[in-house]
Amino acid sequence: MQRVTTDSRFRFRRLKTSLDGLCNAVSVARIYAALGKKDEALRWLEIAYKGRAPFMVFLKTEPRFDDLRCDPRFEDLLRRMNFPP
Repeated sequence: MQRVTTDSRFRFRRLKTSLDGLCNAVSVARIYAALGKKDEALRWLEIAYKGRAPFMVFLKTEPRFDDLRCDPRFEDLLRRMNFPP
């Protein structure tokens, strides 16, 4: 894994605090999922869901969330979004 730079940390912090239209909430969830932090990824997906973030329509097919698919919370989120099983 690449070394996380100070600049990367700064950009990530800025992304988390600038939720324009909540599209960034999905991006934050992607980053946490890539880091293996499932709880944080799911927390940010809930924020995106509650805010009706447009990118949530890709949730079922987004490969960056593959590691979350077996989590019951992720399955529940897909169910609440009325995705077919």
